[in-house]
Amino acid sequence: MLNEIFPDEIPRALQHMLERDQADGPTTLPRRSFLKIVGIGGLALGAFPHLALAQEANGDAAVPLKPNQQPSAFVQIAPNGEVTVTINRLEFGQGVQTSLPMILAEELDADWSLVRARNGSGDAAYQDPIFGIHLTGGSNSIKNSYTQYRELGARARAMLLSAAAARWNVDVASLSTQAGMVLGPAGRKASYGELAEAAMALPVPEKVTLKDPKDFRIIGHATTRIDAKAKSSGQQDFGIDMHLPGQLTAVVAHPPVFGARIASLDDSAARATRGVKAVLRVPLDGGAEGVAVVADSYWQAKLARDALKLEWDLASVEKVDSEKQLLQYRELAGQPGPLRFDADMTPLATAPHQLEAEFVFPYLAHAPMEPLNCTVQLGEERAELWVGTQFPGGDSAAAAKVLNLKPEQIQLNVQTAGGGFGRRGVPTGDFVVLACEVAKAARAEGLDAPVRTLWSREDDIKGGYYRPMHLHRARIGFDDAGKVLAWDHALVGQSILTDTVFGGRVKNGIDPTATEGMRDPYPLPMRLTVHHPKVNVPILWWRSVGSTHTAFVMETLIDEIARTTKQDPVAYRMKLFADQSPRHRAALQLAVDKSEYGKRPLPAGHAWGVAVHESFSSVVAYVVEASVQSGRPVLHQVTAGVHCNLVVNPRSVEAQVQGAALMGLSMCLPGGAITLKDGVVQQSNFADFSVPRITDMPEFAVHIVPSAEPPTGMGEPGLPALAPAFANAIASLTGKPMRELPFKMT
Repeated sequence: MLNEIFPDEIPRALQHMLERDQADGPTTLPRRSFLKIVGIGGLALGAFPHLALAQEANGDAAVPLKPNQQPSAFVQIAPNGEVTVTINRLEFGQGVQTSLPMILAEELDADWSLVRARNGSGDAAYQDPIFGIHLTGGSNSIKNSYTQYRELGARARAMLLSAAAARWNVDVASLSTQAGMVLGPAGRKASYGELAEAAMALPVPEKVTLKDPKDFRIIGHATTRIDAKAKSSGQQDFGIDMHLPGQLTAVVAHPPVFGARIASLDDSAARATRGVKAVLRVPLDGGAEGVAVVADSYWQAKLARDALKLEWDLASVEKVDSEKQLLQYRELAGQPGPLRFDADMTPLATAPHQLEAEFVFPYLAHAPMEPLNCTVQLGEERAELWVGTQFPGGDSAAAAKVLNLKPEQIQLNVQTAGGGFGRRGVPTGDFVVLACEVAKAARAEGLDAPVRTLWSREDDIKGGYYRPMHLHRARIGFDDAGKVLAWDHALVGQSILTDTVFGGRVKNGIDPTATEGMRDPYPLPMRLTVHHPKVNVPILWWRSVGSTHTAFVMETLIDEIARTTKQDPVAYRMKLFADQSPRHRAALQLAVDKSEYGKRPLPAGHAWGVAVHESFSSVVAYVVEASVQSGRPVLHQVTAGVHCNLVVNPRSVEAQVQGAALMGLSMCLPGGAITLKDGVVQQSNFADFSVPRITDMPEFAVHIVPSAEPPTGMGEPGLPALAPAFANAIASLTGKPMRELPFKMT
């Protein structure tokens, strides 16, 4: 069931399938459940019960609004006029704690200086209005909730106007609103804080008139994030900062090879460590087994875990070796397999120009700055969780199953998270399930206290999940004008969707998340063969999912064809776009114009690089300036052209593009790979799974194509095109195409 286990960074192909299947959205709850949902915090004035009763009294119960359409679940208005907006997504750096309140506040006509934000929960009100599930992923937050939050604001505003009209005994049409005030005839005015209690006792209007975008005074304006001060001053609380009275901390010893179980355990030294309360054997994800050490503090638990004497049963698990795996993938790439595209390859043999290329992409860890964590407090017949999760509904269901409770006996409190990139949204709910297993085992040992299960950076990087390793192989035939006559392509990599709730989406043996971004938007005759081997490495969506590798392949090969036929890479792309890809054309042209590509002279040893790619319904083009210094590739300047339709907060778009590009840069530089030897992940921390430092960050300019169309996603689209643009600049300098990430310069 979709409302039991959910995926994270939902790719474009999967989005379309979900949209078809979930067109009707979530089912409407009865009044008793609705009161339970909206009673999580109240309207500061306790108006929720009045709202529900007023609906029933007015005969609206036959076709009530859904929980995610009720202003009462999303808007609190305090007597002093402060407006608190509840967000239906996880805030983990993408800025929804500001952008969603901006949308609601626009239609509410709120005073932005008085707008605050808070996190939602696993309640039905906070499900994605399109998919009908709890979801932060696939760059869907603004895209899917734009109309929802506008209507929420407009409904609340209409109720405030009605309350003022009743108070003054005037026609509601004679009233207007401005910055948190209702204005009436003869100079009358009342603040939203004065009217809130009466307003929220009124029936909720089903239909509302939304503003004309030309009248926006909040949407579209560069706005400082609500959480900026707290985060920049170290005052922001994250899930890792959770501290309850009597709280204990647990760390878990994971097996060195995925899926392994314990052969023998001597925990005497661990139990003797100061502060240790329990040492517990617990089941892990994928049938593995681990040992949890519960103590008064993290450091005490870690020292005790280090003192464990563990032997693991490794005989029955596959021990993956990256070098051998590459050889196996190469063998698979030469074999027949399921076809995603099946164009005629006859012209390949006689094409005037032929190009052969093999690309290798390693496993990648998500490595968010805040390692995984989850705090669980067990009671007799209920449990409360505090966790930064992209799937609160799915993780609530998983927790209920582990704890032998009903879903309604689980209260999950969504915490602000320090990054995730897909790792905080797992179909198995692995880190939440683990925290519940630890809490359950601790309670069985007589520990009646909340337990925070905390992963170290090493646990996070060595303990899975990962972006899958991929191999691509291409044979391309083209003529002197660069017209592709035949493109024969093989793709090898694990399937993310197989063996999950979305396994049924794998059609004809092909996972659509692996092939998204192949061929489009170029009208190319392609035959695409796909192989999905089974490998004992847990895999998951990683920021921009399939586009992390398909964009690199497509955009570097397109560039190589242009260089071979002595065409400017921008002009060549524009020719391929023709009139079929206006958003790609607009984004690329904007980046070209703003960078002064081809017009501004570059320093000696520098070169231009270009790439453009669409993911999650948004297009990002990069024009970069790069060089090679002492054998190391250096990125000096990046100019982005972005087409994401209407922009809610330009400042957030700029931040997302910069952050995504920096993550894309991490794929290029030395150390940006996860490798395995004898089944063991060889990297453990940022010393050997490196991320770019501030000195690696280039000068960056983000430019947005103006549009009034509904917004599309921006959490991920800034990533895919950065690596190929950088690679194309390096290839232009060295004459050597980049075929592997991280870059291999020799």
